[in-house]
Parts: sequence; C-alpha cells; structure tokens
Amino acid sequence: MNVVHVQNPGRDYRLVLGQEPKPAPGPGQVLISVAAAGLNNADLLQARGHYPPPPGASPILGMEVSGTIVELGANVSGWTVGDPVCALLPGGGYAQFAVADAGSLLPVPDTIDRIEAAGLPEAAFTAWTNIMDTGRLAPGESLLIHGGTSGIGSLAIQIFAALGHTVFTTAGSDGKCTAARGLGAARAINYQKEDFVAVVKEETGGKGVDVILDMVGGDYVQRNIEAAAVWGRIVNIAYQKASKAEVNFAPVLTKRLTLAATTLRGRTPEQKRAIRDVLLARIWPLLGSRIKPVIAQAFPLAQAQKAHELMAKTGHIGKILLQMP
Repeated sequence: MNVVHVQNPGRDYRLVLGQEPKPAPGPGQVLISVAAAGLNNADLLQARGHYPPPPGASPILGMEVSGTIVELGANVSGWTVGDPVCALLPGGGYAQFAVADAGSLLPVPDTIDRIEAAGLPEAAFTAWTNIMDTGRLAPGESLLIHGGTSGIGSLAIQIFAALGHTVFTTAGSDGKCTAARGLGAARAINYQKEDFVAVVKEETGGKGVDVILDMVGGDYVQRNIEAAAVWGRIVNIAYQKASKAEVNFAPVLTKRLTLAATTLRGRTPEQKRAIRDVLLARIWPLLGSRIKPVIAQAFPLAQAQKAHELMAKTGHIGKILLQMP
C-alpha cells in the first residue's frame, strides 16, 4: 500500500511516498480504506523527532482519517464492511489503509462530504474532552478558544456556539476574525491589534471567562489567568509558543482557578470510546446543519511535504487534508 515515510527526522525532515504491507485489524479493530487523512501539529512534531507515537501504535504519521471499512477484526459489533466512517488513530493515517479501534470510529452522515470528514475526529475529540471533561463547561458559562481558525478552534467554536455558549476567540488577522465570527464566535479578537484580556473583561462586564482552551503557552499562561473569571478553568493542549513561563500564581489562589493540561493520543481505547459515545449522542446529530468541518485545502498523498509546509506557515483557516489517489 502507499504510505508516507519520514526521511531525515528532525528540523529538516522530508516526507516521501513509499510502500508497506497492508496492515491487518486485531481484536476490536477495523481496517479502513482511507479516503483522506487530517493533518495535525502533532504530525509536524513527530516528524521533527519530538513526539513519538504511543507504544504499539503505527510509526506512520496521521492521527485521523475518513474512509470505508473493508475488514472487521474479531469481536467487533455494530459495524459492517462498507460503512463510511471517520476515525481517531494513535498513528498510521498517512496511508492507503489504516487500522482503527472500533471505539474510536464515528459514522460519516450523508450531510458531510466523505473527504472532508477526515477533518472531524481529532478536533471533535480534543475539543469535547478538554472543554467539557477537563474544563467542566456548564450551561450558561462562557468560553475563550485561542487559535479560533485552527482545525480544533474552527470546530470547537461551532460546537459550543451550537450548544448555546458565548464563545470568544483569538486569531491573527482581521480576515481570520471575520471567519471566526461566521462560525459562531460572539467576539473574535485580533491578537495582533488587541489585548484579549482587556477585550474579554470588557465584553463580560469585568467578570472574565469561565473556561479557556489554550494551545499557545508562553506569556499566554499569565494572561489567561488574568482573563479568567473566579472559579475559572484553564486547559492547555499544547505550548506552541513556549512551555516555560514566569507566572504569578497569586491570582490563581485568590480567584480559585484550575490550571490543567492534557493530551489525547496516549489515552486508552476505553477512554477514547467514552468520548466517542458522547460525541455520537450530542454532536453528530448537528453535523451538516449547525456544525461542519472547515477545510483549508486537500493535497494528494504524494504532496504531503507541501501540506506540512502550508501547516507550518499557520496562515490557513481550518483543516489541511491529504487525499488518497
């Protein structure tokens, strides 16, 4: 089968097309004929040698795909060969075929394009578990999502606006802010021109926001603390700017804040299944009407290097995909 290999892992890595044997599904797994794979920042980190796959996972890049089930492993129920699905993977997505745990599968409804569905799993799983499970967002509470036009941000805005929350977001240009408002953000803040702390305080009458989802880190750690409401929850899912910062923890104490950081890739199949079940019940019925994947561009599998280069520039809006021949 066609796969993407990483040559010279590190800062100057190259992605090239290669061949590997088709994998076989184990118990509780399915084999997917991949239509498209979604790109994530974790793929870039892995190619640079900074984010190895969990033990037992495929070393091939790619943590989400869409496609069609072509083979069932033992003890798989509720799915049949030919079902259109999208799936969260611990690895192996940049390939013609990929193995997925049945508990990380979601159906692709008729309202969503089969290729575009590759942009759903990682963003949906990440947004839900971090904002709802870790951030404990409650009815009527407000939310600040940094990186509102990223793959995760663009879907998270839609999800939580559809559920009735006031969503604030940050983005790096006026065009991106316009796009974020179109996705349902009540206020999109151009961080190149505005101080998101001041804007959030003004928009909330001085209260601040209840939950913050951040992938920036660095000086945002302190600024998130300033922007948070009393009893607020701040959840980091990455530290793209810096993983180290000088922080004044006094307001964390006086505002009774919770600071958390989580990853998704290394969680157990059972933990991922629990997230999948909630998404299927709460979010999937809204797909195609109030929630849709935002796709920046789809590249042929053989152009994976160009896709990574576009992602590294951070100027896109939504997900970048790799499409199979």
